[in-house]
Amino acid sequence: MVPPSAAGALKPLVTHDTYNDDAEKPRVGGVAVKGYDVVIIGGGPGGYVATIKAAQLGLKTACVEGRGALGGTCLNVGCIPSKSLLHNSHLYHVAHEEVSHRGIKVSVVEKSVAGLTRGVEGLFKKNKTEYVKGWGKLLDANTVAVDGLDGSKSVLTSKNIIIATGSEPSPFPGVEIDEESIVTSTGALSLKKVPEKLIVIGGGVIRLEVGSVWKRLGAECTVVECANEIGAGMDADMAKVFRKTLQKQGLEFKLGTKVVSAVKNAQGKVDVVVEPATGGPQETLTVDVNAGVQVDAKGRVVTDAEFKTNVPSVRALGDVIAGPMLAHKAEEEGVAAVEYIKHGHGHVNYNAVPSVIYTWPEVAWAGLSEAEAKAKGADAQVPPTLAEERNTHTTKEAKTGFMVTGDLLLFNGGKEKKGVLSIPENAGC
Repeated sequence: MVPPSAAGALKPLVTHDTYNDDAEKPRVGGVAVKGYDVVIIGGGPGGYVATIKAAQLGLKTACVEGRGALGGTCLNVGCIPSKSLLHNSHLYHVAHEEVSHRGIKVSVVEKSVAGLTRGVEGLFKKNKTEYVKGWGKLLDANTVAVDGLDGSKSVLTSKNIIIATGSEPSPFPGVEIDEESIVTSTGALSLKKVPEKLIVIGGGVIRLEVGSVWKRLGAECTVVECANEIGAGMDADMAKVFRKTLQKQGLEFKLGTKVVSAVKNAQGKVDVVVEPATGGPQETLTVDVNAGVQVDAKGRVVTDAEFKTNVPSVRALGDVIAGPMLAHKAEEEGVAAVEYIKHGHGHVNYNAVPSVIYTWPEVAWAGLSEAEAKAKGADAQVPPTLAEERNTHTTKEAKTGFMVTGDLLLFNGGKEKKGVLSIPENAGC
């Protein structure tokens, strides 16, 4: 796997046939070249699914991954560890508030992660695809050089290359991350102790999940969001209900507010300077690929509808391109990209890709929101019975005070269903 910034400039397009295993291999810089139909750079959800699909379609395939374990951020330091912490912190909250004799064992996190990554590696073996452990770099439009984790060097040549390198935390002006006091979402999963106060920059999915974990464990948590509502683009009514629910749990929110800087002070705490997003007086809070492939202003690889980059033999998918940073979205793109390579056609129905925030309660949605539908000129409406229940239906545990909605957006006189919104106890299940 290779971060986009680490890749070198592409040379003019060169096409290669797949090399016969019995024939003498060409050499690049004294290193023997191995030939493939498809080489995938990155072994996360998009990359490993694309690798397996390509092998199943009869393509000679290799996957280059430098982490030393397959599964990417999702399996290793993202989805799986965070969901375990979310579940365990909820149990802790229940135990603290209701069942004091219940305990928590966190060793299951490591066992789950190791088991899942080994499972993906087993699928590679079953489908006879090659797993190259190391960091890949594009030499030209058909060649990938790999610095192996064992110190070896190899060169892979392929008719098609798929970039599935995932994402990493982007630099934030005025904030220097040390993964101790100022941390990314990855560092937030392994804090040495529960902070007295925690400021979360942004009100998106991962940030709200992290804030929920540490609030349950005893931290005072404030979420600073530049937009006027949380939820990263979810339905406006649902976002409002969701925020009020989290506020009842003790989370605080500063909406329409941007972070200017975050600096450690003499006491070892962090001073976070914020100001209104539209400009105004500042306030201080104190808390405890390039490689010739075109990228946009945010560093994302630019692709067309077939996941092709400006280099015809190179495609990209998953977090490294535009769109929601979701593992299941990357997986669907992995399948579709390989189908384009093999058959010339593929498809991802992005309206059917669900989003979930695993707080308590969980929040899930898919398709168009009511506002998005109307912005597109569609005749969107919420069924009358559900509209009446919106913001009024509560769960059996009334003292938790959270709301449940289950809105289906109807189009063309009720003939089409284009969106669903839900805030029940286990919306993501």
